[in-house]
Amino acid sequence: MCVFFILFLQITFNSPGSNVKTFQYSKDGEYLGCALPESVKIFDAETAQLVSEIPKKQIVEIGFSPKGTYISTWERPVKSADGSVHKNLIIWEVITGKQLISFTQKSQNNWNVQWTEDEMYFSRMVTGEVHFYDSKRLDEGITNKLRLENIGDFSISPGKSASIAVFIPEKNAAPAIVRIYSIANFKVPLAQKTFYKADKIQMKWNDSGTNLLVLTQTDVDKTNKSYYGETNLFLLSVTGSYDCRVMLDKEGPIHDVTWGPSSKEFVVIYGYMPAKATLFDHRANPIHEFGTGIFRNTVRFNPQGRYILSLSGFGNLKGEMDIWDRKTLKKIAEIEAPNSSESSWSPDGIYIMTAILSPRLRVDNGYKIWHYTGSLVHNQNIDELLQIQWRPTSVEFYPLADLPPAPEITKGLASPTKTAPATKAGAYLPPHARARGAPSAVKVHENGAKPVGSKNKKKPKQKKEEEVAKETAKVDETENKDPTSPIISNGINNINNSVDTVKSDSASQLSEKDKKIRNLTKKLRQIDELKERQKNGDKLEQTQIKKIETEATLRKELDRLNLQ
Repeated sequence: MCVFFILFLQITFNSPGSNVKTFQYSKDGEYLGCALPESVKIFDAETAQLVSEIPKKQIVEIGFSPKGTYISTWERPVKSADGSVHKNLIIWEVITGKQLISFTQKSQNNWNVQWTEDEMYFSRMVTGEVHFYDSKRLDEGITNKLRLENIGDFSISPGKSASIAVFIPEKNAAPAIVRIYSIANFKVPLAQKTFYKADKIQMKWNDSGTNLLVLTQTDVDKTNKSYYGETNLFLLSVTGSYDCRVMLDKEGPIHDVTWGPSSKEFVVIYGYMPAKATLFDHRANPIHEFGTGIFRNTVRFNPQGRYILSLSGFGNLKGEMDIWDRKTLKKIAEIEAPNSSESSWSPDGIYIMTAILSPRLRVDNGYKIWHYTGSLVHNQNIDELLQIQWRPTSVEFYPLADLPPAPEITKGLASPTKTAPATKAGAYLPPHARARGAPSAVKVHENGAKPVGSKNKKKPKQKKEEEVAKETAKVDETENKDPTSPIISNGINNINNSVDTVKSDSASQLSEKDKKIRNLTKKLRQIDELKERQKNGDKLEQTQIKKIETEATLRKELDRLNLQ
């Protein structure tokens, strides 16, 4: 039986308390940690008994070490009255709740330390250095250092023989570089790869720690084809015997890339929408194409690697999912889960959970459990759902030899409730047209086709109203259209769907300058709302943080337009 845990406004797990900020399972599913305003409580996930309680207030983030022996906590940095340094990143022992070591960590991004799989060492980055600590000799402080000028990021590999990959950005016309070192020897790198067009990167190890995918991204696409910059993908072998650029045959951004559990293959979704998905082997040779012209931006393997889940429930896509059989490379089912902001396979590899979470969406919150054959087996609506997660379990407990049939859906409390199909949005109508009733002929198709008029004859007054509505709809679509679909989010892109109501009489008469000013004003208002949420302690997604960073540029452009 697979177990999952959900977080509402109030969590219900033997009543740990109200106003829970976040929860986290240990990797093996043995412990469950809950961050409360006054403390952090750690429970035995099997018996729901309290294991320990850490008396630390206002914890925002928690994270377990790979074997669940230690737990890290992070709180927002504050200035002390006496001027002392605030050490807001602390590592504790899970069983005893004893504080072991503390650090100062200002940024919430990449706040946690990185552990080796055996928990022997953990590491964290400071300016120009990566510091290593021996978990059994923390009183001795730093046990080793990797010193490289201008280090931008690093990643510790999984697996028995731990390696470290470091990223050094471009500087003074020199290319960016990724180097891989053995934890035991920092003198000579095991492998390295240089490249340009890499302002920032994401490093994705396979589960065995033998190969590394490097997803590079520029802040600005100099060709002006993408709002999100230019992306490329590179593959490195830890032994240094092989490295290459992964060749993608469709122009556009890379939306997602994921290794399979076997560590010998990976899937990439790439290209301008409609995108393309391809399965590659561990030498970046294409194995299978899952079709072109698909509106997908996320890929997930089930834990056993038997199925591939490609879904588009994030951002401005419709939430359609395709389930593929990895052995036969045939599509098993198609699922529709509109507005989903979270999805994950169950540990047994049979079920898929999709969820609509707050604050991304304030309405229709809840979760659904799907069988891999596409049938909905459970549907639960929740007023405000903030977080949801399956309880992790080792794949060894769920060997997937045969494909089990879909379960019988019994009537009762646990049976899924049918939801009304989402109504298709029509064209925008000005207030005076709404008052007289929306003309039935004014509609917008899903694929963006122009409104189709009815064959019935219309009165001159009705025709005039329809023409006004069509012109207004065109303006509205132009302003809200993304120049390109979003790239990776590990998770989740937040698209603000609010639309400013404009009067039809002035909408068709706006100059290009006025349209630009109105669009910039709208973006700045959204940024102000995000900054207010950030000030109130809400956790923002990476795309929202990037949006805030564009404020200065937007205001400069707005000032320039106002002076013209």
